[in-house]
Amino acid sequence: MWQVPPFVTSVFFILGVFTLYQVTFSWISTWIHSRGVSIDDDTLNTWYGVIYILIFVFSIQQSVVGQSDSWAFMNFQLIGVVFVAYFLNIHIPYYSFFPIVLVYMIFNHSLGYWQSWGHAITLMTFFWVLNIIRVKYRNRKYALLNYMLVGSFFGGILWLWMVLKFDLSWTTFWQEWIYLVIFEALLYMYITMLSQDSAIKIRLAELASHDTLTKTENFTAYTDDIRNLFAKSRSENQPLSMMMFDIDHFKHVNDTYGHLAGDRVLQHTAMIVQTVLDENDTSIRFYRTGGEEFNILFPGYEVDDTQTVVEQIFSAINHMEVYSDTDQIGISVSVGVSEVNGDDRSTIDFYNRVDQNLYHSKRNGRMQITVG
Repeated sequence: MWQVPPFVTSVFFILGVFTLYQVTFSWISTWIHSRGVSIDDDTLNTWYGVIYILIFVFSIQQSVVGQSDSWAFMNFQLIGVVFVAYFLNIHIPYYSFFPIVLVYMIFNHSLGYWQSWGHAITLMTFFWVLNIIRVKYRNRKYALLNYMLVGSFFGGILWLWMVLKFDLSWTTFWQEWIYLVIFEALLYMYITMLSQDSAIKIRLAELASHDTLTKTENFTAYTDDIRNLFAKSRSENQPLSMMMFDIDHFKHVNDTYGHLAGDRVLQHTAMIVQTVLDENDTSIRFYRTGGEEFNILFPGYEVDDTQTVVEQIFSAINHMEVYSDTDQIGISVSVGVSEVNGDDRSTIDFYNRVDQNLYHSKRNGRMQITVG
């Protein structure tokens, strides 16, 4: 048994544990979302993070429970607490945190030691303070300093309880406390590196699937979604409708007021449409598929069911005024709407019918809706 875990081995062990967490969480999240389960990543992160760390803490303690050196893996367990409370930002309700600590004390045969109760109260306070400094200081200039000060302070107190309980030497106290401080610093650098890498990947994925001007999804995202939704509609006999609209005389707006004004018109249009959709049904999907052309997919909607949303969008845009310097720009839209039918052999057939309805609106005076 290790009286003091070798430092280098400990570093690789701790980083390996958290790498495994990142890999398994990513796999579970992808697996769940691919099956259409309605659960957001924050909720999944909370449940999986707590379960993962609890399994880690109880498993590693199992080898030394009830022995005179049952303190040997405390630094690993404290790093697990730091990971959950600060880096995962998991807010465990305080009424449920106490039972977890109580179960651990029973498991560790430490319920009858007053030092263990002091340790437990300190640990719960540590968790609470980590939550607070993450919310208030995580993105500020001295985030690392605040994190290290809190971790070092509470780590010292927690190890002091172990000195009192196990009659450890002060050499062991200082050695373990310094190890903990180093582990906390390494964990911060490691998780920060992973977070930055994840942020870059998310940004690249967003750029690939979203229009940078209007922040709507783009033609690439539309192509992927219409393929999947069309296949689901055909295989499960589920309705699927589409609304297509473009801004009337948009070229005139660009030529008269300039392209910056045209960009502003597109941005305001997208913002208004997204607001209407958010107020009705967040499952409806919105795309910018061309210069001034937009598409909206209605999964599970027959064409008659789309009427309320379509008319709200149509009315909102046609009453919208965009200001460009001293100019006031009034705009209108032409709309085509249709749904998948038995004659559609591909997404192109569906798209073309909606497109024909749009051009029927444009050829017959614009600023109207054609459904068919």
